[in-house]
Amino acid sequence: MSAIASSPSEAKPLTKNEQLKIAIPTLAGNIAATLSDPAADSFSGDDEQFLKFHGIYQQDDRDKRKQGKVHIMMIRGRIPGGVLSAQQWIAFDDLAAKYGNDTLRITTRQSIQWHGVAKSGLGALMKGIHQAMLDTLAACGDVNRNVMAAPTPAGTHARQQVYEDSKRVSEALLPQTKAYHSIWLDGVQLNLDAPENKDFVDPLYGRQYLPRKFKIAFVIPPTNDMDVFANCLGFVAVVENDQVIGYNLLVGGGMGRSHGNAATYPRLASELGFFPREKLVEVAKAVLTVHRDFGDRTDRKHARLKYVVQERGVDFVRAEVEQRAGVTLGPVRRYTLTTTNDTYGWHQAVDGSWYVTLFVSMGRVKDVEGHQLKTALRRVAERFPGIEFRLSANQNVLLANVPEAERASVTALLAEHGVKTEAQAGILHSAAIACPALPTCGLSLAESERYLPTLLTQLEALCAEVGLSGQEIVIRMTGCPNGCARPYMAEIGFVGKAPGRYQVWLGGNENGTRLNRVWKDMMKDADILNELRPLLVRYAAERTQGERFGDWVARSLWTEQPVLAA
Repeated sequence: MSAIASSPSEAKPLTKNEQLKIAIPTLAGNIAATLSDPAADSFSGDDEQFLKFHGIYQQDDRDKRKQGKVHIMMIRGRIPGGVLSAQQWIAFDDLAAKYGNDTLRITTRQSIQWHGVAKSGLGALMKGIHQAMLDTLAACGDVNRNVMAAPTPAGTHARQQVYEDSKRVSEALLPQTKAYHSIWLDGVQLNLDAPENKDFVDPLYGRQYLPRKFKIAFVIPPTNDMDVFANCLGFVAVVENDQVIGYNLLVGGGMGRSHGNAATYPRLASELGFFPREKLVEVAKAVLTVHRDFGDRTDRKHARLKYVVQERGVDFVRAEVEQRAGVTLGPVRRYTLTTTNDTYGWHQAVDGSWYVTLFVSMGRVKDVEGHQLKTALRRVAERFPGIEFRLSANQNVLLANVPEAERASVTALLAEHGVKTEAQAGILHSAAIACPALPTCGLSLAESERYLPTLLTQLEALCAEVGLSGQEIVIRMTGCPNGCARPYMAEIGFVGKAPGRYQVWLGGNENGTRLNRVWKDMMKDADILNELRPLLVRYAAERTQGERFGDWVARSLWTEQPVLAA
């Protein structure tokens, strides 16, 4: 089968990114040469695109642009299932202090990002990650990204099997280019004219890799803590007698869209069927190659797998997957999903050990007065080397594998640094996530991480005022419409449109199986409380027993308001 199948868009010119990949299929660019040049403080525009495949974004501090553009790097780790040893956490903490802005950012895909890294420190940071036995290969770019898997170790021994499966899939879908090792470990610029480099074809991805990014998540019902329907490829574990016997296959989810472009939209993944566990890697490769062969390479805003599924149909995609994987998908096995949220505090795992889920506001691990989270986590890692650090898709961190005898000591050590294990944050804060946005993200149109905590505190006060004290509402915010914080799944989603202005989406549900809709196309940040007040008053008066805000919106508000163009 050819790496790129014919498609209706074939007559249109390929995007510049596609042309770059064809020209330098090793993804090496001139990165190594620039890295070794002390006079260069940044990489070229072309190399900026290649850097993404190595887990790196070239950015600048937008707060300082009036004083001149200062280039900085954001580096994202590849951490399948979001699991780190205590030793790896210490190494990552060291790298943040030495080369970054002394913070660690937990992402919505169970990874760690370093921000504010100068080009002069990039090589050393990358080597430090490698020395910690991890890497950043394919953490960004037109390839499979970090594979997510349920971090919660409670309830079933099947959780470990799912984690191992996430690692298997991650390894199976890694690109095979020699450039990563050559650049970041050897410091050697590949000879781009050498036949083995000029004519390189990745055995899985082909010469052009994927049309766009590809995202995978594993969940274990009834918890949907990975927002599995928001992914290109979702695996819903089917567990019998504490063993994973197979997976329900979900295909074609995705959040990204563009303001004012109706051809772009968020989409929930479609259920294709059930397959046995032993066919996992074959199925993963099959879905990925459907994207490779049928995705749109002429328009990056229309290049995700979700558009292939939506436009060619579920039956077409199912037939392709079955043929490529050599499997016949059975009927979807029945399952129930209840929540996308994390469960905070201490809990006992099925093996008798304990774990504690710690709230990390907006995923930013840092020290502030009265709450020295970064120092606390490092001290825990140093004092309790057997503890495992597990990252959640809600930007929190779990400390797992804690023996009963050490539980009180861990709690006390955290408390010394102002970190609570119970009653950690307000009800709206606890269920919220946000992307980094300003000042580092070049795509951001409005604030997100720096603004949402303040807004949540104001909304908690408003909810208390109108009789909704203690009522959880899932609220998410992004600085642009690309949807990194999955705002289109939230009960209330704020999507940046311009400085201080947001598009507001309402009506997602608790278990992550329903998209929300546009309620207001443009709202000033100063108007948010007054705009939401009458809505929250109505909800408090009209809700049925146990009815959540998003469900009330879908039941009542959606019948009153026509669907607005996004």
